[in-house]
Amino acid sequence: MNKMMTSLLSAAVCLALTACTEPSSSHSSPEVAKSADTAVSNNVLLAPFTGPYNGVPAFDKMNLADIKPALEQAMATNLSEIEVIASQSAPATFENTIVALERAGQDLSRVFTYYGILRSNQSSPEFRAIQKEMAPKLSAFSSKITQNEALFSRVKAVYESDELNTLTPEQQRVTWLAYNRFARNGATLNAEDKARYAEINQQLAELHTKFASNVLADEEGYVVFLNQEQLGGLSQSQIDSAAAAAKERGKEGQYAITNSRSSMDPFLTYSTERALREQVWKNYYNRGGNGDEFDNNAVIKQILTLRDERVELLGYDNYAQWRLEDRMAKTPENAMALMNKVWPAAIARVKEEVADMQAIADQQGAAITIEPWDYRFYAEQVRKAKYDLDSNEVKQYLQLDNLREAMFYVAGRLFNFNFTPIAEGSVPVFHEDVKVWDVTDKTTGAHIGLWYLDPYGRKGKRSGAWATTYRSFTSFDGPKTVLSSNNSNFVKAPEGKPTLVSWSDAETFFHEFGHALHFLSANVVYPTSNSGVRDYTEFQSQLLERWLTTDEVINQYLVHAQTGEPMPKALVDKIKRSATFNQGFSTTEYLGSALMDMLYHTTDPAKIDPAKFEQAELARLGMPKEVVMRHRSTHFGHIFSGEGYSAGYYGYLWAEVLTSDAAEAFASSPGGFYDQALADKLVEHLFSVRNAVDPAQAYRLFRGKDADVSALMRDRGFPVPK
Repeated sequence: MNKMMTSLLSAAVCLALTACTEPSSSHSSPEVAKSADTAVSNNVLLAPFTGPYNGVPAFDKMNLADIKPALEQAMATNLSEIEVIASQSAPATFENTIVALERAGQDLSRVFTYYGILRSNQSSPEFRAIQKEMAPKLSAFSSKITQNEALFSRVKAVYESDELNTLTPEQQRVTWLAYNRFARNGATLNAEDKARYAEINQQLAELHTKFASNVLADEEGYVVFLNQEQLGGLSQSQIDSAAAAAKERGKEGQYAITNSRSSMDPFLTYSTERALREQVWKNYYNRGGNGDEFDNNAVIKQILTLRDERVELLGYDNYAQWRLEDRMAKTPENAMALMNKVWPAAIARVKEEVADMQAIADQQGAAITIEPWDYRFYAEQVRKAKYDLDSNEVKQYLQLDNLREAMFYVAGRLFNFNFTPIAEGSVPVFHEDVKVWDVTDKTTGAHIGLWYLDPYGRKGKRSGAWATTYRSFTSFDGPKTVLSSNNSNFVKAPEGKPTLVSWSDAETFFHEFGHALHFLSANVVYPTSNSGVRDYTEFQSQLLERWLTTDEVINQYLVHAQTGEPMPKALVDKIKRSATFNQGFSTTEYLGSALMDMLYHTTDPAKIDPAKFEQAELARLGMPKEVVMRHRSTHFGHIFSGEGYSAGYYGYLWAEVLTSDAAEAFASSPGGFYDQALADKLVEHLFSVRNAVDPAQAYRLFRGKDADVSALMRDRGFPVPK
């Protein structure tokens, strides 16, 4: 899921109000421009993007040795820019303070584009050493900005001025967001508390980096190699992919099951080797918790303790209270209330699912009790028995390239976008697997942006799937077109064969493309308007998943890998009838993580021993023993490798309520999911405005009402609460 789109470091930059944009250097002081010019001549990572499409990153010239000096130079430049803004003698105005901040930070923004690639897509021990060294320095840099009293005084003056009422709605919101970031991040503290606040931020930056590095070490360090006799139950496409993964790791002739979800999940679903299923399951779910040098339990304790101390300085009772104050949920109690409405139905459904699985195991004489590593395997057999639906059969119709074309089709119908492949070599990429498309308006031919796709897993690439931007749309200094990217970890098929994916992976592919469409459809003026509200940003991407099951996509793009025949109606009907199948498992594994996230951040850290706390709290909640958290604590990177989702993992469910409600609107419209009038409202109110409009207001403009949990419960086949 990712579904996490912003790195810890770029989040720190946004927190510090350094805008992620590439404005003209003519707006900086001569001294700043001179120092920046010197740095640019020596370091490609600092140079403005050049070439076609309004300029593109020079990924072909990216050099690890340039990262540290580029970061240091960019931070110095940005602090000089900030000093110019803060030390002005003229009274504070929206233009000379807020807009000036929006314009600042161009060099650092570019460096973070490269840094993000190295961190997420091409990590190495050498990079991790640089990351570890730079994390506290970047945090200290951020604190210098948020704790700049003169700067905050000017932002506050604009926020409290009569001028505010004369500004456009977007300008007013950008001003509020600027003020809020300062006020919520230590700007109002006394000198002693400011110093401690900054110190805590530096310590957290180091710990977040350490947590992520430990998880990646376990993902790379635990690989199960199989021989020919251990392939029972696996399809030929899985076998071919496992052989390719083994060859890549110097084990030609063997078969590798890597420690990633895209490798683990299908193996647990189909392998008849129960002992190997257990081994693969334990490798994956014990990441960061193996009691060795990469164990994260102590790191979690330190992170929670420091977060709690930091928000106490600001006057909050707990971290979650501080985190949710400016989100849609507003309070931890509201977030917990939503989860508690769904949780009882989810765990009740798990009991039904386990009973069905146990019955099949007993009927087969397996002489076992269902364990977590059996769940996917026997669930697949229940699926076949109940719906006559074989996931391996479905997979034959899910070719990665065709799914990509299906996404382009949906984007064309809803957003009027056209995707044209860029000739290889005309735009620099960071790996040969990365392909690029030009995105244009179908009617006018106007260039919208570029879309980069990095679909396959490899060593040094973090697990999961995510979307990001290398440049976001703004217009305040002239239109800046979008550079968007989707990144996945599909297991690459051997040369000449199509990469086949599961139905779940196909949904995730559409999900992440929804984020890309959110980036590409932006029509905002200022960089800050491209920021997100965590319990809302997943809504647009979750909604796009619904188009995978539309007849137009199924009939045109889901064709058999061997015969080229479209998916037969009988199989389509089975898929649609089984839409609520295994919802107990998927909802419970997600909610287990979301509930634990909130419990971690509303409990006194002094009372928390992570390993024991996870076990005790899940037992108290009634977590079925056959299911584990989707992200167990020691590899829960969403909340412990940064702060993007911390006390916010519930946001996927919050967004799913909006998704289910919006999907019902499309389903009941005259044109169904391709109703043009409703699609236009979708783009206008829910995609193009980004964070320039309060999310609750934006949704009401689209739907005419607030969403409630009933549509979600109907979607999952759960009883609708009275």
